[in-house]
Amino acid sequence: MARTTVITCALTGSFDTPRKNPAVPVSPKAIAQSALEAASAGAAVVHIHVRDPETATPSMELTHYREVVERIRERNASVILNLTTGAGGRFVPGDPDPSVAGPGTTFMSPETRTRHVSALRPEICTLDVATMNFGEHLFLNTPAHLRAMAGQIRAVGVRPEIEVFDLGQIELARHMIAEGHLARPPLFQICLGIPWGAPATPEALVAMRARLPEDAIWSAFGIGRAEFPMLAVAAGMGGNVRVGLEDNLYLSRGVLAPSNAALVEKAVSLLAHLDREPATPDEARAIFGLAPRG
Repeated sequence: MARTTVITCALTGSFDTPRKNPAVPVSPKAIAQSALEAASAGAAVVHIHVRDPETATPSMELTHYREVVERIRERNASVILNLTTGAGGRFVPGDPDPSVAGPGTTFMSPETRTRHVSALRPEICTLDVATMNFGEHLFLNTPAHLRAMAGQIRAVGVRPEIEVFDLGQIELARHMIAEGHLARPPLFQICLGIPWGAPATPEALVAMRARLPEDAIWSAFGIGRAEFPMLAVAAGMGGNVRVGLEDNLYLSRGVLAPSNAALVEKAVSLLAHLDREPATPDEARAIFGLAPRG
């Protein structure tokens, strides 16, 4: 009998990808439409960043988040919404004074980074338990800021998805769970292949999975060409999976993905070969420990 696997679709992200693949959605209308198509293709969860519709650059505007959420909920009340709180964590040291934030810095307070979560109350939001070199900039999430963000997320009844990019970040997450800042059972997302975190290899996934708390519910993904190989490994280990244009722009080698839905469709096909079916949103709620829909 086939077992169910939750598919999350990460729709747009925050890097300069629309220039590389025009299918990456930019406007709130386009992001919402892409979410609806991904849900129809088999995604139970849609992970949402927003962009400035004029420049395609990352945005933290509440009005953009609100429009995306409202457009999705108007047409699909079932799909699970997962809003990012990663925006506002970027620090670029200035030149010549590295103690002053340089161009490209978006570093914001915990309150600002969770404002849209408090206002819109999705079922899930991400919490990046990670300070690391993220490509050429610093992704900065201090323990104090993480505790504050976790408290604000908990206060509005949202489930944090704990994003971890390397082994040490799992140890910090375990510490926050032990302190009571993150509830049990925790929901983890293992993120692989991001420079300079853990590589997208089976060995890295096995090592990180082994350090999760015993009661953890988990998903994993790899970026770029590792997206589908890591999907197969994660699903084979009993985990849930993530695909989407945030993580990978190609459907196959040299072929740009025409949509998020196309990536979800490929994920569904691969899961079928592993005797797994995509979880419905209500099945995903049960797997992720979310309240049933009223």
